[in-house]
Amino acid sequence: MSADPIPSSWCEINLDRVSKNLELTLGLLPKGAAFCAVMKADAYGHGISRVVPLLLEQKVTCVGITSNAEARSVRDSGFSGTLIRLRAATSQEIEAALPDRIEEQVGSLWAAKQLRSLLGSGPDHFRVHLALNAGGMSRDGLDISTTAGKQIGREILDEIGRNIVGISTHFPTNEPAPLKHSSDLFKQEVAWVCDNSDLKRSELLVHAGSTLTLLSGERVETDMYRCGAILYGILNSELGFRPTMELKANVVHVGVYPKGATVGYDRDCRLDTDRRLACISIGYAAGYSRIAKGRSAVLICDKLAPVLGKISMNSIVADVTEIPNVQIGDVATVFGTDTAQAIGQFGTILPDLFSDWGIRNPRIYR
Repeated sequence: MSADPIPSSWCEINLDRVSKNLELTLGLLPKGAAFCAVMKADAYGHGISRVVPLLLEQKVTCVGITSNAEARSVRDSGFSGTLIRLRAATSQEIEAALPDRIEEQVGSLWAAKQLRSLLGSGPDHFRVHLALNAGGMSRDGLDISTTAGKQIGREILDEIGRNIVGISTHFPTNEPAPLKHSSDLFKQEVAWVCDNSDLKRSELLVHAGSTLTLLSGERVETDMYRCGAILYGILNSELGFRPTMELKANVVHVGVYPKGATVGYDRDCRLDTDRRLACISIGYAAGYSRIAKGRSAVLICDKLAPVLGKISMNSIVADVTEIPNVQIGDVATVFGTDTAQAIGQFGTILPDLFSDWGIRNPRIYR
C-alpha cells in the first residue's frame, strides 16, 4: 500500500528527543560498561533508518536486532559496527543473514550443529554468543542447572566453542532481591562454561542488562547493557527522559445528539443529556485498542475529551460538549507525553504501544 499524503492517523516522532535520551542513557552506564542499542520492531516503531544515524552521531558501536529485515535496515543505514541477534534463529535465517555479519545467539545443541554444518570447516571468524537461561526467561537460553543440561553445554562447546565471543542471558525481573540472585547465578554459570572449555572470561563479552536493569540501581555481572525502551523516553521522566512519539488523528465530524441517543456498536453507550460529539479518524486498525472502551480520552484544543462507546475499526467518538470551539479538521492527540494515562487506558506497556502505533501508522519526523 502506498503512503497516504493525507493520513487519517499518524505518529509524530521527535528525533531531537531520541538523541537527548540516548545521551542521558550513555551517561548512566557504570564505568567501563559497554552499550548495545536495541532496534527491535523497527526501533520500537520509530524507524531504524532514522534512528541509526543518531546512534552513529554518538559513536554507538553495537546494535541488537531480532529479524533479518532489521539487520538489513541497520546496515543500509550506514552502521558497520557489531550487530547481535537477540533471539534464537532458524538455519535459514542465519544463512540468509551472513552478508550482514550478524553475531548469532546459540542456546541449543541443535542450533550449534546447524551452525557448524552451515559453516563447515570455516569461517573460524564467525562470532557466536552462547545464551544461558540462568534461572531466567526459559525462552531460548540453555539451562545448565541439571546434569543433562551441563552435558548439552559441553557438546555445544565442542561444536562451536572456538566461535564463541560472548555469553548472554536475560534477567526475568529487575526487583532488587531476585535481580541479585539472577546476577549471581549467571556469574556462576559463566564460570562453569569457562572451566569446561578453553574460553577465557577476560576475552568474552558477558552481557545481561536491559533498560530496567540499568535503571534498577543494582550492580550486576554484565559487561554490556542492551537497552531499547529508554531511548524513547518510556521511563524515568524525573531524570530528563521524554517520550519521543505522539499519536494523532483528525476530527472528521462534529454533531449534536439528543438525550437517549446511543453511541457505537451494540448501543453500548446511551446519552443521559444532549451532547456534542466528535468523530475522530482512528480506531483499532491503527492501534487504538478496543480494550480502551469506557476508560479513554483524547486531547483536543488542549482539553481532554472522553471517548464514548465501543472502539470501531477506523473511528472513535469523543464527547466535546465542554469544548465548544472544536471543529472538523482539528487534531486529536491520542498520546502525547502522559505515559500514565496511556498505560491506564490501553492496559499495557509503552513499548507495546509504540511498536504497534509506529508500524501501523505513517510516521512524521520533527
